[in-house]
Amino acid sequence: MKIIVRLLTGAVLLTLLVFGLSAQDEKVAPDKLPPKVAETVKARFPGATITQATKTKENGETVYDIEMTKDGKKHEIDVKEDGSIVNFENQIDVKKLPEAVTSAVKAKYPNCTIKEAMEVVVIKDKKDVVEEYEVIIDTAEKKDVELTVSPDGKKIE
Repeated sequence: MKIIVRLLTGAVLLTLLVFGLSAQDEKVAPDKLPPKVAETVKARFPGATITQATKTKENGETVYDIEMTKDGKKHEIDVKEDGSIVNFENQIDVKKLPEAVTSAVKAKYPNCTIKEAMEVVVIKDKKDVVEEYEVIIDTAEKKDVELTVSPDGKKIE
């Protein structure tokens, strides 16, 4: 009987946790973005088409995660309510990945195929700096895996 009560209690807690976490993300129509957020997106990615926008809380601050396309490429940007950029991502041609990144991925996942690559950019000292790369690979076992790799290839997760 105690086991059943513990299992039910665990299931209820897990359900509350899952619904509590997902409740933090709220879809937002592109035309309902706060003006400062919309201005930042338009300035950084003029002519882009917003495909999805989500409002969430990160470290106690409201952040808008905006996905878009421009010229056939995917882009994402995280913008705070005040219009400041947290980071942004640009889809790049896999062939343009730094050799260190490609080598690190191939070393960890031999015989994989790199299918897609995004460069993650932050702004430091008013300059765009590539912080890391996100790559989607097809493993030798034909499974899709998303990896985060440092520009020097030394850190891969």
